[in-house]
Amino acid sequence: MRNTLTPTERASIQIALAEVFVDSAVDYASIAERVRSYDLKVVKDILYSEVAPVCFSNLETPVPPVWTGFKNEWLLSEIEKERQARARSRIRRVFDKLKIAWLRYSYSYVWKKIMRFVV
Repeated sequence: MRNTLTPTERASIQIALAEVFVDSAVDYASIAERVRSYDLKVVKDILYSEVAPVCFSNLETPVPPVWTGFKNEWLLSEIEKERQARARSRIRRVFDKLKIAWLRYSYSYVWKKIMRFVV
């Protein structure tokens, strides 16, 4: 397993992980199949520091706007916007560090469900 990713590999992982934040049945086995060949520590970090900050609100709303999946272009663009905002602002980095800690806690079940199918 490698811990360095090409941009295409990173995008593929981000797209796969975003599926846990839709308001429909989640196929954790499929997600695990798509990410298992990568360094799982890196995948977990991508889940909580890149994907969850962009997608978690979909599960937090009474009537989520996304039921079946995020558009790949939108998802990747929003993740990049988040990354750039962190790079530009020290305050944003501190805020996001707290937000990511909360996401790791609140959505810890997501990683556990993915891991059931990795082995």
